[in-house]
Amino acid sequence: MSVLVYIENWDGKFKKISFELASYASSIAASLNVPAVALSLGKVDNSELSKLSVYGISRILNNPDERFNALDNQAIAKAVAQAAQTTGATCVVLAHNNLGKAIAPRLAVKLKAGLVSAVNGLPVSTEPFVVKKMLFTGKAFGHIEMLSAVKVLTLSSNSFGLAEKQVTASVEFFDPEMVDADFHIQIKQTNKVTGKVLLSDADIVVSGGRGMKAAENWAPLEELAALLGAGTSCSRPVSDEGWRPHSEHVGQTGKIIAPNLYFAFGISGAIQHLGGVSSSKVIVAVNKDPDAPIFEAADYGIVGDVAKVLPQFIEAVKEIKS
Repeated sequence: MSVLVYIENWDGKFKKISFELASYASSIAASLNVPAVALSLGKVDNSELSKLSVYGISRILNNPDERFNALDNQAIAKAVAQAAQTTGATCVVLAHNNLGKAIAPRLAVKLKAGLVSAVNGLPVSTEPFVVKKMLFTGKAFGHIEMLSAVKVLTLSSNSFGLAEKQVTASVEFFDPEMVDADFHIQIKQTNKVTGKVLLSDADIVVSGGRGMKAAENWAPLEELAALLGAGTSCSRPVSDEGWRPHSEHVGQTGKIIAPNLYFAFGISGAIQHLGGVSSSKVIVAVNKDPDAPIFEAADYGIVGDVAKVLPQFIEAVKEIKS
């Protein structure tokens, strides 16, 4: 028996979410008194794989087949299912990101497992097995009892944190039964954005709404983002108006993000927007309307005109950095 965690890599490297998943899986494994096993697919150096041992992973399965780097959902789900069966996993943990959300249902069917997505903490109990997740865009919590022998969980970003627990880990070659027909996706060309922090990778995000009033008023917001090494985003009305590109739109109909720190300048906080940012660890809101819904979700709030407050933010950051 074991707890299996699938660890995605980006160009052969792990990110914070990778180690958060490892921490979460090893903590569940400790409560069940079973080993925590990680599966990595695609080319990753042993030095990178060994970093997982810092977070309690005692056994690491790796297959360096570069065809897995194409992120073919069907192929990865098949490999993860075989790893779960090989290790006798009673719980399989994935990230609640685009790849994890695509793989988890396939995996649950293959393993005849129960599935709970977007969990945000350790199981409330293991007998019975009860997990917790947010409902209604973060306005409530649900406790879900899983009755199946095998459980599949996707973990929301920034919901658990990193928990170091150094162990000695073995790195083993894992050879799932795959055929060429399993790999449906081929990467012909890759165009990467450079010189800009991607929203999916950003620990800090600076966002603007209609309170910014016009596209030409975005320069201070971009300056603050540059000072903080942050990503930039916006609410849907802003992207609809053409002030900012749709790629920066966050919310239920845009990107779902979970940074450590989220700045909301001139955003009223409609429920659709909050649905995309409610997993942020800390939310700082600036709005001239004291009754704006954003203040109900914010950890810190400033009632004031963005045009006056934002320059003060910039000066304060410059002073601290100097």
